[in-house]
Amino acid sequence: MKRSDLAKKYFEEGYACSQAVALAFNDLVSLSKEEIINATLPFGGGLGRLRLTCGAVSGMAFILGLMVSNGENTPENKMGTYEKTRMLCEEFEKTNNSLICAELLAGAKLEVVKGGVPDARTMKYYEVRPCGDLVASAAGILEKYLIEQKII
Repeated sequence: MKRSDLAKKYFEEGYACSQAVALAFNDLVSLSKEEIINATLPFGGGLGRLRLTCGAVSGMAFILGLMVSNGENTPENKMGTYEKTRMLCEEFEKTNNSLICAELLAGAKLEVVKGGVPDARTMKYYEVRPCGDLVASAAGILEKYLIEQKII
């Protein structure tokens, strides 16, 4: 199964966008599934449902950092990781027209609510939201990059 399909499957199982993308790469990182779930949960809903940076993008950046950063607190490591992050974010934005959760949801003509209780995950929820496709997009962009760079 492609990682984009796996990410969408996780989202459809009820995981937040950030969790769904990160979990699609679980086999490649040294964190357990539970650690990934816990570490990426705050990024859901555009960072705690603030509707800021899309959770799918945050999940993509989370895994990228685990896979390309060398763990050193050096300017070279920071700049190299930042550059790779920007490149993937630019690709996501080019493909999806934004990096911002509120803008992505508004583009689907959905009422954008900050905070509060998330909507119930019903069939209608999945029919009207672009989130499943956005997590698939983020996972696909990251997988393509990791393959091209011979990281996986």
